[in-house]
Amino acid sequence: MDLENPGGLVTRRANASDWTGLARIDSIAAAGDHARSVSIRRWCEQGLVLLAQDASSPLGYSVLEYSFFEQGFVTMLTVAPTARRQGVATHLLKATEASCTTPKLFTSTNVSNHPMQLLLQRVNWSPVGLLHGLDEGDPELFYLCPSNRLRDIAEVEG
Repeated sequence: MDLENPGGLVTRRANASDWTGLARIDSIAAAGDHARSVSIRRWCEQGLVLLAQDASSPLGYSVLEYSFFEQGFVTMLTVAPTARRQGVATHLLKATEASCTTPKLFTSTNVSNHPMQLLLQRVNWSPVGLLHGLDEGDPELFYLCPSNRLRDIAEVEG
């Protein structure tokens, strides 16, 4: 398998009509969480979603916003349960880094979310903080993308 592009993935900006397919692969939305479905629709309508898909369907998505101290923030990164552990999240995270337009890119995850923590460690994101109080009993860990990676991307595109 090509780790740079597992399974011939295509990454593209999601459009407003993609939200229903993304809600089907998002385990929280698929379990009936109406608020998550509304968020997915809003993110798609606002053009904030990068979607990874194979020839047949979406496999995952990421959301990049700029409301965290006016820096890039990966608000959501999720992969369909059937496509996990196949490099889709790594592919999406790299695509999100490449699309970031600010000098810093952050994300966060719960202490209980070990797969996301392992992904961030594997791609050399640095832990930069811990916040208590968002989810009772499950603190939020914050991470920062290596700045040289974002600079390198800006220089290539600039």
